[in-house]
Amino acid sequence: MSHGRLKRELHSEELLEIIFDYASRITIENNLDRLLMLMEDMGRDMTVADRCTLWLYDEKTDELLARIPHGMEKIRVPATSGLVGYVYQTANSLVIDDAYEDKRFCAELDVKTGYRTKSVMMIPLTNKQNQRLGVYQVINKLTADEVFTAQDVKYLSLAASYTAQALEAVLTNIEMEEAQREIIFKMGEIGEVRSKETGAHVKRVAEYAKFLAMKCGLSEEEADLIKVASPMHDIGKVAIADAILNKPGKLSEEEFIAVREHANIGYNLLKNSNRSILKAAAVIAKEHHERWDGKGYPEGLSGDDTHIYGRIVSVADVFDALATDRPYKKAWNAEKILAHFKKERGCQFDPNLIDVFLANMDGFLQIKEQYED
Repeated sequence: MSHGRLKRELHSEELLEIIFDYASRITIENNLDRLLMLMEDMGRDMTVADRCTLWLYDEKTDELLARIPHGMEKIRVPATSGLVGYVYQTANSLVIDDAYEDKRFCAELDVKTGYRTKSVMMIPLTNKQNQRLGVYQVINKLTADEVFTAQDVKYLSLAASYTAQALEAVLTNIEMEEAQREIIFKMGEIGEVRSKETGAHVKRVAEYAKFLAMKCGLSEEEADLIKVASPMHDIGKVAIADAILNKPGKLSEEEFIAVREHANIGYNLLKNSNRSILKAAAVIAKEHHERWDGKGYPEGLSGDDTHIYGRIVSVADVFDALATDRPYKKAWNAEKILAHFKKERGCQFDPNLIDVFLANMDGFLQIKEQYED
């Protein structure tokens, strides 16, 4: 085996120390990948195993997914496959001294990684309603006898019963967020369709905004928040009359004032939410028409008085308007777009953002091709 030196069994005091250490971190963790890592570390340490893997059931594909198995990449297997499939289907614990002596064992991963699986212990992971969430698996006992015991089953079961509640809470929150994202996207589409835009415009602006945010050094979490919130940037258009919104000719001064009001309308629709996504959407809806030089609307903010979310979506929205066909114009070519953003650097747009945009324009063009109307 490739696990290094042998270890001894835990004393009860050491076990309690492990439980308390992980418990304090698991209860406050709301990121799924980090929670799974904590659960895997806890299971491994409690059973003195070399590796621990958390398999989650994916209802959409009827597969078991190991997001962060120790020592390997993310993997998927059919929910009926191998030892893990057996445990998931039967909801029975399983302890095997040598996996290669069990015909249900699939050695494909060992062949891929050069690892040698020997002793294996798996227990079903269930919630309070006894619904199966997945499988807790530990591999290769590191003590002298190299086999898992009935006591190990008890320990891993303890870890599973404790962590399942935290896991389900995070999974439920993810499900709610996904539903929220879908609703936000659909609402964003409604706003765009009224002004003869397409759903692809909403997708592109969201992708451009995330791409630019990442290139500017924002965290992936914050960049993803901007991506999810940005489809609502023009939601205020739902309150603008069709006759004004889709007028083929030049708008009168009164009509232009009415159209500009969509920024405040969108903000007022969203501002009272406590949800981080909708709070970000409110900021974006209000500020994506502000300008670096203070000549934008609705507040005439200048410089970095405009929130970074609004500044990023402003670049993304204008790029898409220029790069695609609209009822009133044909798409501009890359050279013309480049010239426009250079001219508006420090005028309409944040100069730092434009420097990043210009250095990464190829990425914008790739996204445009990927999400053509």
